[in-house]
Parts: sequence; structure tokens; C-alpha cells
Amino acid sequence: MTVVRLPQGSWWDWEVLGWNGSELRFAAGYDLTYHHGLELVFTDVHYLACPTRFSDPKFREPTFDEYETVRAIVGEMPPVVVAFDVEAVVGWKVLPCVVAAASVEIVPGIVYRYWRKDLKEGERLASFVRRPDEGQ
Repeated sequence: MTVVRLPQGSWWDWEVLGWNGSELRFAAGYDLTYHHGLELVFTDVHYLACPTRFSDPKFREPTFDEYETVRAIVGEMPPVVVAFDVEAVVGWKVLPCVVAAASVEIVPGIVYRYWRKDLKEGERLASFVRRPDEGQ
């Protein structure tokens, strides 16, 4: 059982920032255009069912059926099963989401999505940001 407890903040917009088949990294903030202030990092992901962008997730205990789906697909129960609900893009329906993994870490801190020098403590650049003189 893992119910994610986020630190206080404005975590309205969410997106998949990175996914390499093992590590899944969600970014969250009030507007993801220039920066985000929180990441959820899942390692050794076994199962994933969620959209790539969503808003205002409501984290909750996974249902019995969600646990059973994970067990049926993975073959065993991973240490971490996180469930949350988001509003569907069309209509007012709730879309249930599940991530099953070996671990999850909440990583706070401002992450800029553009080149910026003179970072303060707790700030960093997103992994895809390059110095202007480095080119593409």
C-alpha cells in the first residue's frame, strides 16, 4: 500500500518528464511552461496505466481490482503500487491511474526548462536543457 503524500504546493499540472522503460519521472507544478517544482520518480516500473499529461491528481489507496490487475500482469505484487484519479480530457469522467514499481521518491525543488545560470540552492536545470553555445 502506497498513498503518495505530496508536500504543500501548487501541483496542478502534471506530465511524464522521462520514461526509459525502468525509471518513470513525473513533473508537477502550477504551470509547466518554464519550470516545475516537484518530481515523482518511480524506479523499476512493472506496470503503468495513466495519460502522459493530466491535471490535479487525487492520490488514494489502490482498489482490490487494481491490485489484482497488477498481480495478474506482473505475476507478483511489486513493493509500491500507487493509484490516483484524474479528470478525463473529454467529459467529466474520472480516469483511474496506477503505477506499480520497486520504489517511489518525491523530489522537491525548482527545475528550469530553459538555460539559466547562477542557480540557487535547490534549483536545477531539466536534463534536456543545453547551454546556448552547445547547440542541439
